[in-house]
Amino acid sequence: MPVMPYRARLSLPRLITLTLLMLMLAGCAGKELAVEDPPPQEGLSIDRVLILAEAERALGTPYRFGGNTPAGVDCSGLVQLAYRAAGISVPRTAHAQFRALPEVGRARPGDLLFFDTSGGGKANHVGIYRGDGQMIHAPGRGRRVETTPVELAYWQERFLGAAAPAP
Repeated sequence: MPVMPYRARLSLPRLITLTLLMLMLAGCAGKELAVEDPPPQEGLSIDRVLILAEAERALGTPYRFGGNTPAGVDCSGLVQLAYRAAGISVPRTAHAQFRALPEVGRARPGDLLFFDTSGGGKANHVGIYRGDGQMIHAPGRGRRVETTPVELAYWQERFLGAAAPAP
């Protein structure tokens, strides 16, 4: 008896079930994490330059729950620290920031990216879009502020939205 290729052994009911499952999983995806890097000739506002400079200065800062100073930050504390450098006040927690700040469809450098990392349906993590597909964030206990690519499946699957509190 010849061995048939695997795809030939799929029955019609199994194929339909598999297709429906894939469609359901695709429907569970959140918003698309869309970013926009302005051309160099357009530049960034001075506020965005200050925010990004402070966030980059924080790279390597230890994670500290509730922290929002150069001695230690959590994710929303990093946002407060960076935005404070531009004279912009933002709420304390990622959830409060997500609810209060103006949403945008495409993130530009200096904008905030919000994520649901616990599966509870609310923003519990935030990062600052750096540009070139990277965000700066405070990842958690025992780690330090770092950059990470936003195109990673982990972030794409947990993305809730972006906000632009800076002009």
